[in-house]
Amino acid sequence: MELHELAVLSGFILLVAVMLAFDIGIFNKNNREVKFNEALAYTILWVSVALSFWVGIYFFGHLLHGIENMDHLKDVVQNYDHKINLVEGDFEKSLAIYRQNLGLEYITGYIIEYSLSVDNIFVILMIFISFGVDKKYYHKVLFWGILGAIIMRFLFIFLSSALIQKFDWILYFFGGLLIFTAIKLFLDRNKEETIDTNNHFVVKFASRFLRVDENDNSGNFFTKKDGKIYVTALFVVVLVIEVSDVIFAVDSVPAIFSITKDPFIVYFSNIFAIIGLRSLFFLLASIIDKFRFIKIGLSVLLGFIGLKMLLHHVVELSTMTSLIIVLGILSSSIILSVLIPEKKIAGTK
Repeated sequence: MELHELAVLSGFILLVAVMLAFDIGIFNKNNREVKFNEALAYTILWVSVALSFWVGIYFFGHLLHGIENMDHLKDVVQNYDHKINLVEGDFEKSLAIYRQNLGLEYITGYIIEYSLSVDNIFVILMIFISFGVDKKYYHKVLFWGILGAIIMRFLFIFLSSALIQKFDWILYFFGGLLIFTAIKLFLDRNKEETIDTNNHFVVKFASRFLRVDENDNSGNFFTKKDGKIYVTALFVVVLVIEVSDVIFAVDSVPAIFSITKDPFIVYFSNIFAIIGLRSLFFLLASIIDKFRFIKIGLSVLLGFIGLKMLLHHVVELSTMTSLIIVLGILSSSIILSVLIPEKKIAGTK
């Protein structure tokens, strides 16, 4: 990574830190349950921030890699396999084409990641219910869980990017993994999943290597007893969510690499989707069961992305085409959920 790129990445991480500090320090100082209307307002806010960043990429995307001339632009397009045709001899027009495509890659990746996070919401909700977490602590747990996810995604994305740059065959592995996940998600779409809190491997790990105070209900992550520091059950829940996100990232991150191989765009789209996950959780937690076709839609989405990766040397889809297909799959699953609710299928009124 060059010095210019490191500066851009550092600036982005600083921006994320400011947004998180603003969120936890101003909007959510106290432990309390987040209501639907508040969650809706937060969701609109974070989506607006993500869209504003899209506008920034559209006009200033060339600054990510410090592109100053046509030769450098050609190198960047080739290195990250951008599906665009440059205008020979016209640097400004070529730069505009590059920025437009970069913006499309970002917003397509963001939509994919934000959509796949819906499946993560099912898992997080199940974790909270299984561990008996009070609703007023949901936001606190999610905040620290997501903070850890931001760090883990950084490592996972840039390591994956380096491997893809060196070993192109990894895309076939990712594609096969996504198709496997799509089939599993489809087959398990109606399965009632539960968590055995006593035998969960994270709980066993914490019980073996950490001092855990299972009876602390203060809402803190640490407590002191007899001069010794203990972690609370709430801290163990954060660990469970962190591990769940790592597993989730194995599916979601490769999905975005099917759209762009630029690690900056992958990371930016991932992080904005993660930041918006908390508000989306509170927005959908109480109504998510009404979208009965959403898991089918997500499985079709993963299947499409997996096939796109497996056939990337045979069939080339433009970023705009991919975006239209992604939006079509997601909107169809939502519209069908509204038009054909479960009670109509069951023949009840």
